[in-house]
Amino acid sequence: MGAPRDWASLARLPARDLRGLQDAALARFVREELYPFSAHYRRVFDEAGVRPESVTSVAALQRLPFTTKQDLLRAQSTPETRYDFVLRPSPDLIRAHWPFLRKLALVLGGARAREAVRFQYTPNFLTFTTGRSSEPVGFAYTPFDLQVLQQGIARMFDIAGLDPARDRIVNLFPFAPHLAFWAVTLGGFETGALVVPSGGGKVMGTDGSLRLFERLNPTVVVGTPGFTYHVLRRGNELGTSFANVRTVILGAEKVPPGLKDKMVEALRKGGAGEVRIVGTYGFTEARMAWAECPNAENRSSGYHLHPDLGVFEVIDPKSGAVVPDGEDGELVYTGILGHGTCVLRYRTGDLCVGGLSWRPCPSCGRTLPRIGAELRRVSEQHSLSLTKIKGTLVDLSVMGSVLAAMRDVEEWQVVISKVGDDPLELDQLEVRVAARAGVDARELSERISHDLANATEVAPNKVHVLPLHEMLEHLGMESAMKEKRFLDRRPKS
Repeated sequence: MGAPRDWASLARLPARDLRGLQDAALARFVREELYPFSAHYRRVFDEAGVRPESVTSVAALQRLPFTTKQDLLRAQSTPETRYDFVLRPSPDLIRAHWPFLRKLALVLGGARAREAVRFQYTPNFLTFTTGRSSEPVGFAYTPFDLQVLQQGIARMFDIAGLDPARDRIVNLFPFAPHLAFWAVTLGGFETGALVVPSGGGKVMGTDGSLRLFERLNPTVVVGTPGFTYHVLRRGNELGTSFANVRTVILGAEKVPPGLKDKMVEALRKGGAGEVRIVGTYGFTEARMAWAECPNAENRSSGYHLHPDLGVFEVIDPKSGAVVPDGEDGELVYTGILGHGTCVLRYRTGDLCVGGLSWRPCPSCGRTLPRIGAELRRVSEQHSLSLTKIKGTLVDLSVMGSVLAAMRDVEEWQVVISKVGDDPLELDQLEVRVAARAGVDARELSERISHDLANATEVAPNKVHVLPLHEMLEHLGMESAMKEKRFLDRRPKS
């Protein structure tokens, strides 16, 4: 199997060449890796009546069904199917599916070639999904996969404008078997950049993380948006210096533009000069993450993709049909370089505004394909049967963006419940906030109700302005892996 392409040249290739490279990599991956060695996808191809050698382009993927999280959960529910998504070569499968020259190289290479196969295909690391299903799903990496991830994150560092020779990075992601923490760590290993982890709120805690700032004087901060802002705000309270911070990289959650502005304000209060806030997009099933490129306005031109490592399609979430470039739709992902646990046409559940673009980036000029910066979860749309607007669809991501952008709101949480906890009663919407010091609570509550009604056509039944320490407890800022921004407490009927 090949290695990632030279990054400097890849990032500037014409779109036509990138598409051709992607088609060729996909065809080889399906023919020599996925179909031969994945028990799940052998069944999928055979049941669909699609021969692996007929998949010669990204367009040909449309002949195959989607993969869903339920497929992954079902596979991991029994010992017999637990490894169906993991590529597992055998001598017989290699003889049947590899081209002659690749088999010849394996024979002539002797022990060294056999060791290379072991390196490429034997899993030695796992990460797990979190927050999107009732059961975490494990994803296996081989040593080869870890190299691919390291190089992918090194590319992300480059897009974000990091200088490994001089940057000092504080990693605020929670220490856990999840992609975000390990991606940043491995990116440091690959580039030689100094990366020091705090472990997040559950390990060092907020004040411990700030003590790390005092010792390291970091130039780069990496973490989840909510916890990172919390650390910066607490740092302002304690008088922590942020004078050397020039870049903040955020992941694991979406980053509303208004929250970027609040972070810049907190950093400048701590002595920082010009600061770039960069969002990233990644998910466990892809075993990869992608970054925005920084600009002076801290406004995104989209996430820059790695066309030699994976394929994104954008589909109509209702019909499943692929939509033209530039149109909104749900993101579907196929990895095309890697072993371990592999997915093809995986429905992410992420709705992308602006879809996929192959035009050069207006900020950095790279010709890499990009996906739009505004992402929403399909699961974030709830039907609320409120008194005056029964059946109105409320996009919680919009609600979150409104609250995060409000300068006078330090922290927030949205709670959906039923009147009297009766499944047959009306929904009620409660918003909890902690206000900035000196802000009038009644005026803020009225403004929140007004702004949410304008943005979502739904006004909350209640707005509670709580002390900051109480809000932090509700959010689980120091105890949970992710802040609990949206709570759906409606009883099941």
